[in-house]
Amino acid sequence: MLINADFTKRVVVRPGDADWIASPTLGVDRLMLDRIGDEVARATSLVRFAPGASFPEHTHDGGEEFLVLEGTFSDQDGDFGPGTYVRNPVGSSHAPFTTDGALILVKLWQFQKGDNTTVRIDTQNTPFSPGLVEGLSVLPLHRYKQESVALVRWQPGTKFQRHGHLGGEEIYVLEGMFQDEFGDYPAGTWSRNPEPSPHTPFSDQGCLIYVKVGHLEDVEVRDDSAYAGLSSKAIG
Repeated sequence: MLINADFTKRVVVRPGDADWIASPTLGVDRLMLDRIGDEVARATSLVRFAPGASFPEHTHDGGEEFLVLEGTFSDQDGDFGPGTYVRNPVGSSHAPFTTDGALILVKLWQFQKGDNTTVRIDTQNTPFSPGLVEGLSVLPLHRYKQESVALVRWQPGTKFQRHGHLGGEEIYVLEGMFQDEFGDYPAGTWSRNPEPSPHTPFSDQGCLIYVKVGHLEDVEVRDDSAYAGLSSKAIG
């Protein structure tokens, strides 16, 4: 399966642009944003858990990164409420579940070689720092080599200078409206921009975004056969 698998092209998926698809696990649905592979895949997805849903214990052979958007997502390590950012490195295992339901943004098989850090950050109770321009504040989540992940808050009327992104850029709009000269991106919009993707972003009404940069430089686009023979299951 190949979904938005050409990493040289700009992709924007706004709310309503893609359909939810039932996963093989009862009560777990997915909205696939990009994907190379079938049930074992390099994937970026929104995953929705119905109340009481659970997922079998599995190992993340390619690592897992997720941000809890709604509800509480749980496993043997604890309960992760809205705004919790988690990185489970290559080789980690868990059996996740939810009591009341949850929605997460999850990325699989996207860890760089040597990045073995486990991360747990409650972003709702962690202070932001001033950004590069007035009205911008930043909460760093993870950095490894050229890859950087952060939440960025834009106050209403904030504008940023024109710039590009070495290694590409990926954005998910959590709140408000993110904008640039190419369009408006309401909450729930996911976008992926290849290197260098120059733009001049701003936000008239203010917004909060998850942003990852520097991670697309060496993506190898492969078909499903690249994952043949892998047996581990994954959420996403």
